[in-house]
Amino acid sequence: MTLILPHIERLTPYALGDLPPEGSAAIKLNQNESPYPPSPLVLEALRTLGEEELRRYPDARCAQLRAALSRLHGVKDEQIFCGNGSSEIISLIVKGFIGPNRRMALPDPSFSLYHTVAASYQASSIAIPTRCDYTVDTELLTNSGADAIVLVNPNAPTGHLLPLEEVERLVSRFPGLVVIDEAYIDFADPGATAIPLVDRYPNVIVVRTFSKAYALCGARVGYCIAAEPLIAALEKSKDIYNINAISRKLAVAALEDRDYTARTVAALKATRDSFIVELRSLGFDVIPSQTNFVLCTPPAGAGKPDARQWYRKLLERNIYVRHFEHPRLADKLRISIGTDDEMAAVTAVLRGLLA
Repeated sequence: MTLILPHIERLTPYALGDLPPEGSAAIKLNQNESPYPPSPLVLEALRTLGEEELRRYPDARCAQLRAALSRLHGVKDEQIFCGNGSSEIISLIVKGFIGPNRRMALPDPSFSLYHTVAASYQASSIAIPTRCDYTVDTELLTNSGADAIVLVNPNAPTGHLLPLEEVERLVSRFPGLVVIDEAYIDFADPGATAIPLVDRYPNVIVVRTFSKAYALCGARVGYCIAAEPLIAALEKSKDIYNINAISRKLAVAALEDRDYTARTVAALKATRDSFIVELRSLGFDVIPSQTNFVLCTPPAGAGKPDARQWYRKLLERNIYVRHFEHPRLADKLRISIGTDDEMAAVTAVLRGLLA
């Protein structure tokens, strides 16, 4: 008798980026984390935690956080679900709305966690190829025959943004569930979010995270916005206390300091754009990015290292970036955007390796 279900035994786990040794002076640019600390209000909230917040169970409905998000986005509290990072929300969506023997389509390449989660719930995931420039083909998605579509927008790991009018065209023509993962939307051009579609289309779920723009990866807080029946279904299937009291308090504090978030996001976007210019000057081909990372192809030619060799050479110099084995990504590197000093150091190393 086997103790592990066959479909779990067959799973390929999601591949995480390498972790530098604790305490090392590495430049870590492989998980799209913020290079800046959270807001001072967040750090103050952490310092002023009371003993009651630790010994009491947290509010299972996250009322305070939902109210703050309601004010931010102009939606009702009942249209918001809060989760233990967007990864928990992704799992609950697949478990509750897709499930065994149903199909989910998403662009390829995109965030591979969706394929892992689909397989864990015995759902099928269909990889719909992006165009040669990595833009999303909404016609192929719409006509895929899937029961649900997942759109990571801006896309990861390409950094491409599908304009809102194209997103709405897809949603209006597809009768099934459309999940729009906006983990990187704060780094995109203004007006790109699909949240306004929620009130017009009952089949839309917009997923967000506090990990990127709010610098709260370690707190594990995400949320989604959707029609009330979809939110009610998520509430039924979640763990009882899926967000701890500490994380909830930090997320509320982060929302109270929108000026700080706006400043750090603006700084990161400026650094990103400058780094793209530097990469291109070194002969790298760079996909235009609307995120906090860039996907680039190192210069090719006789005697020049390929992307995997670049990855290893950078790792030897204590610089952590991502290399993927995906057939359409194997010749590329994904580099998260750090501080100006970090990106200057990376540029100097790249220049030295090309000399």
